[in-house]
Amino acid sequence: MGRMPSAVRRRQLVEAAIRAMTRDGVARTTTRSICAEAGVSLSVFHYCFESKQALLEAAIGTITGNNLARVMPAVERGATLRETVRGALQTYWDHVTARPGEHMLTYDLTQYALREPGFEHLARAQYEQYVTAAGSLIEQVRETRGLAPRVPVESLARCLAAAIDGLTLQFLVLGDERAAAEQLDLTADQLVRLIEG
Repeated sequence: MGRMPSAVRRRQLVEAAIRAMTRDGVARTTTRSICAEAGVSLSVFHYCFESKQALLEAAIGTITGNNLARVMPAVERGATLRETVRGALQTYWDHVTARPGEHMLTYDLTQYALREPGFEHLARAQYEQYVTAAGSLIEQVRETRGLAPRVPVESLARCLAAAIDGLTLQFLVLGDERAAAEQLDLTADQLVRLIEG
């Protein structure tokens, strides 16, 4: 491969890491296997990232950012608040059902970070990013609709992040699409009540 800007190489390595970790698991994915997946030399990895820890942090940020970018446009749609909220949840959910391995990876990243000495802060950062992303969505709904939620946006964001995290894990374990749809409906109903103020 020819010379590329380091930002492009970093993105290439992060995407390769996500593919490799989704396929092989975090613990079994090495920097060498990530480089092989990306089609670059190990020296490129070390030029772009100071450590595997830095790469994992970038991967977590990319996954969360991709999810937010996928869902944010859905906030604009819907004739009612309920339809807007449920549509945003469905947009996220469509990705869960289409790419379950990538969502399994998020739990694998959390467990790996909690078990690996010195990586614990990555798990905290991951869940803080979830809350921040949920808060951005709620703010977008609030601004689009001109609403003042009953409870602080940060509290709503934590509630939404926890609900989605639990629903996603439950679906990955049980695979029950009907139950997931019911839970998404209940989550949408609860959020609407809290957002309407």
